[in-house]
Amino acid sequence: MFWNKRWTTACQGRHNRPMGLLFVLLTLLWNPPAALAGQIGAIEIGDSEITLRFDDLVAGASTLLLAGPDRIALDIAGAQAGRSPGGAGIVRAVRQGQRDPATARVVLDLAQPALVSDARFAADGRSLSLRLRPVSADAFERAARGPRLELQPPAQFRAKPPQKRYSVSVPIGKPKPALPLPRIEGPDNPRLPLVVIDAGHGGHDPGAISPHSGKREKDITLAIARATRDELLASGRVRVALTRADDRYLVLEERYGIARRLKADLFISIHADAAENEQANGASVYTLSEVASDREAAKLAARENKANIINGVDLGAHSSEVSSILLDLTQRETMNVASDFARLLQREAADAVHFRTTAHRFASFVVLKAPDTPSVLFETGFISNKEDADFLSSATGQKKVARGVRDAVQVHFARQIAAR
Repeated sequence: MFWNKRWTTACQGRHNRPMGLLFVLLTLLWNPPAALAGQIGAIEIGDSEITLRFDDLVAGASTLLLAGPDRIALDIAGAQAGRSPGGAGIVRAVRQGQRDPATARVVLDLAQPALVSDARFAADGRSLSLRLRPVSADAFERAARGPRLELQPPAQFRAKPPQKRYSVSVPIGKPKPALPLPRIEGPDNPRLPLVVIDAGHGGHDPGAISPHSGKREKDITLAIARATRDELLASGRVRVALTRADDRYLVLEERYGIARRLKADLFISIHADAAENEQANGASVYTLSEVASDREAAKLAARENKANIINGVDLGAHSSEVSSILLDLTQRETMNVASDFARLLQREAADAVHFRTTAHRFASFVVLKAPDTPSVLFETGFISNKEDADFLSSATGQKKVARGVRDAVQVHFARQIAAR
């Protein structure tokens, strides 16, 4: 191809204009104008009254009570979060964030238990006022188990859902079939609690290896998981499922994903620790926290989380949602339940299992990040310590660990039934 030597500046401008229009059109297709939403312009805190002001119309709001610590969550549909003021009166602190792109969440941390006694939008829909009434802790806890309070602005001042202006369809192929769910064992009664037990590591991932006997962590965890299943089933009080019943590899997200898909009431991941110091010994129970309890916990979480990586490729495909979901109020409640169970597990199993001095620890384990399933990671001992390794490798030791878990599970669910 040869260029036309008489290409002029004017001619070039005429060619550039259509290309510029095409670029603008493509930009609109891929980046449609954002839907209008009311920004939370200000939050005014009085002794017992809160007013939220919006710079545009919103679609509605709902309130949710959360106990321990006591909070009131406000979800504002069709709104964008703004800046949070300081607390005053009954409200100790205020936090804001986006629950999803179209919903702002405002959390009122309460200095004392209080209920919303009156809530209404202004006549023009540009503000929402709530009046708080102090109550007893028992009254707040009972109200927290009730439904949300739904609120809507006047119909003529209510934001409409955003209309889709453009769409682009791209073929992405067929989705990969979901991992088959394991069999649920135990009584055929869906009202009984379901416990999912996860044997750590497996397949190409052996986990830690004992320097004394060559025993592999993946084999020990599977044996303990099976023994725990048998003890729980013998009690007849719960149903049980294993994430793996044989020597297979699972991505970390698949492990807690199984528990979520089965709607499990409790998730227990079984592991055996390792350390350079062969004198280190004793069991520990980990629950989720982005802030590790100590440097050792952080190193352990980093090592365990690498189970997703094969030949430099991260099979977990983490997204920003994994981090942001920790801020969700649902997971905060789940983490509290998990911490209660961790302390209970140490208490109930202490007679048969030797625990470390500081047994309940915190770290950011991927396998514990189910937002709605209470989850613990049970490090049953140090496979690098000869006494611990011998104990965990023996049928007697495995049965003692299993019985400790069984007793903790039974007390845990008995407490929940009594609370209800």
